[in-house]
Amino acid sequence: MSDLTAIYYTANIISDYFAQNVREQLLKAIGDLPLISVSKKPLDFGRGSTNICVGDTPRSQVNIYRQALIGAKAAKTKYIAMAEDDVLYSPAHFKYRSPPGVFFYNVGAWGMFTWSEPLFTCKLNGRRNLSGLICERDLFIEAMEERFSLWPDDNKIDKSIFGEPGKYDKQLGTTSHPTEVFYANPPNIVFSHQTALSFEGLGTRKRAGQIRATEIPYWGTAEKILKLYKP
Repeated sequence: MSDLTAIYYTANIISDYFAQNVREQLLKAIGDLPLISVSKKPLDFGRGSTNICVGDTPRSQVNIYRQALIGAKAAKTKYIAMAEDDVLYSPAHFKYRSPPGVFFYNVGAWGMFTWSEPLFTCKLNGRRNLSGLICERDLFIEAMEERFSLWPDDNKIDKSIFGEPGKYDKQLGTTSHPTEVFYANPPNIVFSHQTALSFEGLGTRKRAGQIRATEIPYWGTAEKILKLYKP
């Protein structure tokens, strides 16, 4: 049995076309690793994967972490890797394992803005996002259960600090955990799009990274990749 499970979480908001392309790439990237999907509508990845349908719950930052926690609890492996519904994952990403007691973030991802001309962009220092997290299953469960026990009322949660474990522990008053970063090569591709929850903030004012390219190894041209979002 493999020692890592991919936890795919989705609000089932993105188009079926885009979602299918992302899921096909995820299956290629994980190979024989087990996969658990946590969705608001029934979802069949096939290939022996497990789906947990949470129903029509409100779409929110907090519920993203609830879905991730549900998936983690269902996993049977030592490690888990988060998989977001608008990220193209490379096989290299799932080769990494976190050091003991550490939240391990892949910060080498490239971004693509779906509202502009086809272009890959990357920030120099990267960013620790939930979509790039690999960690021990028990560590994630422990951290999330502590968080939800301290903040049982969604209406009293400051959404601006309800983010990645290890980044916002102090602000949330939870046990502090270290984070470390890694750079998988080939990188993951993160789409910025109008149906993303984060789009409600900056929208199209979101700034591109300092490094930009029209083509990168493994993925090919930005024009080709953008067509996975819209034909």
